[in-house]
Amino acid sequence: MTETLDLFSWSPPPAYPDVPGRRRVDTSIEAAEKIEGRAHTLRGLCLDVLRRNPEGMTADEVAHELGESVLTIRPRMTELKRMGRIVDSGVRRQNRSGRNAAVMKLAERN
Repeated sequence: MTETLDLFSWSPPPAYPDVPGRRRVDTSIEAAEKIEGRAHTLRGLCLDVLRRNPEGMTADEVAHELGESVLTIRPRMTELKRMGRIVDSGVRRQNRSGRNAAVMKLAERN
């Protein structure tokens, strides 16, 4: 029996930024797979924090507010920026490492 593909209802699997990014390295793939189930929820939590802080926040500040590692939150902020949900406010503040970090705020459509 031959399987028939419906080419009009097929859609490609989700891709970055809808799913966590990964490189072709086993540790990167493992990390992306591990966070994939939480990424959508974490992006929503980041948006909630930014809604409560309309002047904007750095990824480090959002991570601190959520009690999460900046290594977990920074990629979610990048995904949200790629999705057009948040934008760079143009303001810079020092992060915990002493480097300047972009202050991100909600995009107008949120």
